[in-house]
Amino acid sequence: MAEKFIQGSAEPAGDRRSRLLRQYLVHTRWKLLLILFMALLLCVLCIAGLSVGGASYSFTESWEALFAGPPAQGGSAPVRHRIIWVLRVPRVLMGIAGGIGLGVSGLMMQTILRNPLASPYTLGISAAASFGAALGIISKISVIAAVFPVAVRQDLMIITNSFIFTVICTFLIYFLSKLKGVTPETVVLFGVAMMYVFEAATSFMQYIGNPEELAELVYWIFGSMSKASWAKLKITSVCVGVCLVIAYRHAWNFNSLMLGDESARSIGIDVEGLRIMGLLLSSLMTAVIVSLLGPIGFIGLVAPHIGRMLIGGDHRFLIPITCIAGAIVLVLADTLSAVILAPAIVPVGIMTSFVGVPLLIYLIAKRKKEHW
Repeated sequence: MAEKFIQGSAEPAGDRRSRLLRQYLVHTRWKLLLILFMALLLCVLCIAGLSVGGASYSFTESWEALFAGPPAQGGSAPVRHRIIWVLRVPRVLMGIAGGIGLGVSGLMMQTILRNPLASPYTLGISAAASFGAALGIISKISVIAAVFPVAVRQDLMIITNSFIFTVICTFLIYFLSKLKGVTPETVVLFGVAMMYVFEAATSFMQYIGNPEELAELVYWIFGSMSKASWAKLKITSVCVGVCLVIAYRHAWNFNSLMLGDESARSIGIDVEGLRIMGLLLSSLMTAVIVSLLGPIGFIGLVAPHIGRMLIGGDHRFLIPITCIAGAIVLVLADTLSAVILAPAIVPVGIMTSFVGVPLLIYLIAKRKKEHW
């Protein structure tokens, strides 16, 4: 009979296993229901985002226009349908894709560096993108044209410069991570140093620019969902989708990494490779989103903390709920930006700070102990 008991417990081993299995299934079911609830909340916010703006519509009108499908070119569709499908649907979908990408990027950075304050912006990626935009707006210098003798339009010049400098920043951090003996803390400090360097370079570009150029640069640095389009949405969706699938396939490895490098290595995980992969994936998503929409802050910092508070540290569930939380914060901020000074639209980069800071303060005040 001794083998039927577990370490002095009066409960038979079979009953104990059954009870633990039931508890696990109930716990998993609640997590899935919570993810479903968050997804439904995101859907409601999306309909709200389609309804507000210079011309406001009811939820019913927006719903009817949405399910009526995109208007045929040159057809006689109502104005409401054209406004929603041409202007607002790409904007809302870009908010979802951008929020997912930034949220997961922040989650991976916080996991691989085991730092609750880590995000792609902590590593200077946003500052690098801003410098690339400043180079194109103020100096009219295209990095691509400097290498290949081709003419580049002004809007493409800003996008390509931002993307290239974010990639440069990423590879500098990548090569630092490859050095022997480099710790996650060192990577964060190096990222902060790069952030100050690129911010100083951007300030210098602002100093030599004229008022018109400065106004254009400041508007870009604020970040705006008004830059969304179907073409940009396709690029962002493909990039975020591919990176998200790769990240989710390593959910168990991320769980092991949170226990410490030695524990992860003891079960056969390539810690250095996992850390570099997470760094490259998060940087790539951030590079694409920032180069297309401008810097949008706080999503990558706040969304992972919301996910951990709601669902815990299991990345199998934490990655999906962080995606939804990031999308909710960005869509909510974009919706508020269309309401506060309507018909004018406030840049969403400003609203994410107004939405993100109270959330961050609440999370700091509520969470008594953080495990890293």
